[in-house]
Amino acid sequence: MSGIKLSICIPTYNREAYLRNALEHCEKYNFTFPYEIVISDNASTDNTTQLVEEFTAKGLPIHYHRRAVNGGSGPNLACAFHHAVGEYSIYLADDDFLVPSGVEAAMAYLDANPEVAACHAPWYFYDEIEDRDLYQFYKIDENVKFEQRNFAAVFQFICERHIFPEIGIYRASALRSSWVPRDFCFWAFSYLAHFLDQGAVAFLKQPFYRSVAVSKIAPNRQQAGNDDVMTSWDKYRGGLEYFLYIGSKRGNLATTREARIVFEDLCKVFTLNRMAVAFRFWAQRKDFIKAYELYTRLAIGGMPDHPEVIHIRNSLPLMVAIQTLAYQVSATEGISRLMLSGVADRRSIEEMLRDLGLPAEVDVIEETAGHDFALTKHTAVFIADATRHDEFVTLGYKPNLIFSEQDLIQHVII
Repeated sequence: MSGIKLSICIPTYNREAYLRNALEHCEKYNFTFPYEIVISDNASTDNTTQLVEEFTAKGLPIHYHRRAVNGGSGPNLACAFHHAVGEYSIYLADDDFLVPSGVEAAMAYLDANPEVAACHAPWYFYDEIEDRDLYQFYKIDENVKFEQRNFAAVFQFICERHIFPEIGIYRASALRSSWVPRDFCFWAFSYLAHFLDQGAVAFLKQPFYRSVAVSKIAPNRQQAGNDDVMTSWDKYRGGLEYFLYIGSKRGNLATTREARIVFEDLCKVFTLNRMAVAFRFWAQRKDFIKAYELYTRLAIGGMPDHPEVIHIRNSLPLMVAIQTLAYQVSATEGISRLMLSGVADRRSIEEMLRDLGLPAEVDVIEETAGHDFALTKHTAVFIADATRHDEFVTLGYKPNLIFSEQDLIQHVII
């Protein structure tokens, strides 16, 4: 045995500034048990190696492994886990921090419950600039332990409470066979099934992880996890279905027709709730076309009035129409002008078009500017009066570049 109680596993790649920040926080950890920091470097081309040497010289218990070539994020994390020698391991992103008191509590829990293969906990979203926790991702009132292979109870627990088991501390003996690639099934649900197959799993009420939402290094950065939320709802469903499959083969999970109907409904509701969050994120990024696509699926799934949706639903047709016009013009090579016909407030419409993707090199003009036949082939037209379409064709404009409001919202049905 190495004598190391906890391995803090940090994969990194060309993130020198973030890694420095993370290691400066590690210097403040005053754990009551032996620990190591395992850094797996995905062939960085910045000064990561020198940075690690600097902190190693300061006395941090770092074990550094530099990959010869960049193998991708998954293998890089696996590399860190494989080099870990601690009794337990935890993943730490190179731009996040641990909560030492929470880690101490989790370690004490694991020591007192040797049958537990993994323990999970909520985590904080943290504003580093203001030095405050913004909110906590899910809450539980008390520590909860589920016995080995009690898949039915765990599935009900995570679905009813909308829990994502992404933050965990893992017993090394279970980690070796649990952390394997899963591309179509969300990894956190898949690995939860693997850990539950090998031992009990616990969900602790005290967070031991801080995910930095607002970084002092790059305050306006987009969190990588947000991209997953915006596109990975089918992976979430796949992870739940994978969990159910393992449970049906290993645990006390019924596979009768009635049980399958219940499981299907729980998977559906969970997935739709994640799609509703994705809807909000796409709307915040002002991609209303994608938001509308998600709305159609939410509506047909029985959630047209979801709280994430209802505040923007009525304005969705207008925003989709304007963004669609911006898209159609931008997508067409050789178009340098957009003529607005019959629009009362050209300036406001132009501002919205620019905001939703119309390039600056496309001039927005009013019909009163006149019809120059030499420029018609370079001009797209929006007409408030759809009956004027043929008139503009006669003037020399291309028929498929003359858009009416009906053209733009024909398939936006609320």
